[in-house]
Amino acid sequence: MEYEKTRAWTSPDVRHAYTAKDTILYALGLGIGADPLDPVQLRFTYERNLVAMPTMAAVLASPGFWMRDRPELGIDYTKLVHGEQRVTLHRPLAPEGTLIGRSRVVGIADKGAGKGALMHVEKTLSDEASGALVATSEQVLFLRGDGGFANVGGGDAPAPALPATPERAPDVELDLPTRPDAALLYRLSGDVNPLHVDPAFAARAGFARPILHGLATYGIAGWGLVRAFCDGDPARLTSIAARLSAPVYPGETLRLEAWREGGEVAFRCRVVERDVVVLSHGRARC
Repeated sequence: MEYEKTRAWTSPDVRHAYTAKDTILYALGLGIGADPLDPVQLRFTYERNLVAMPTMAAVLASPGFWMRDRPELGIDYTKLVHGEQRVTLHRPLAPEGTLIGRSRVVGIADKGAGKGALMHVEKTLSDEASGALVATSEQVLFLRGDGGFANVGGGDAPAPALPATPERAPDVELDLPTRPDAALLYRLSGDVNPLHVDPAFAARAGFARPILHGLATYGIAGWGLVRAFCDGDPARLTSIAARLSAPVYPGETLRLEAWREGGEVAFRCRVVERDVVVLSHGRARC
């Protein structure tokens, strides 16, 4: 990887006009609306008095798969793994509007030759009309095999580590079933990677069948937090961060395990059917 060129990368402004239909489709992709008579779920899936999930900020005004389109950076994008996701809301996300996204690399930590690198990418979302900052979305990406550049100069400190979840029993447990067609719905919010829809492609990648998007798992956890700690009001969830630790297959049940820690909520998610932790080191403010 070309450290200096990659470290200096910034995206052009990405203008994203989204509608109530987009907001509803994102919510449906997270499984919200499974009970169409639940008035809380209807707030996210019915255009009358519609509200938006805060985690939708992670997919709005995205610069796309920019590493694939910049071969001069030398990143082997086929080995990229999405390691962590963080979203901070500076004001509630409107159910429709036009946002300007600006993304940049804010750090690349060298893990060593043969091991890889950790790249920290920040995206800010601003309201086009007022210029007001709406949200900051941060990704930590593990670039397998792209380490070793510190030996020739370069390299940053890694992003601050997320704290581990408590050792005691959870204060709250909430089961969140996923639909068998969850990936087919969620991909319509922007991530059309065939890994999530094409069985042959998934098999070549080493999976028994297509897997759910990591950001869908992250969004489902956000929905669980809104239900369990925010009385169904998404405006109260002002930040959410987690490590994407293992894949989920559509149709599996996620169990949100959460602890109230002062002004924060610590959480993780495990797949009930396989007893595998799929989101760890979760922290949220709500």
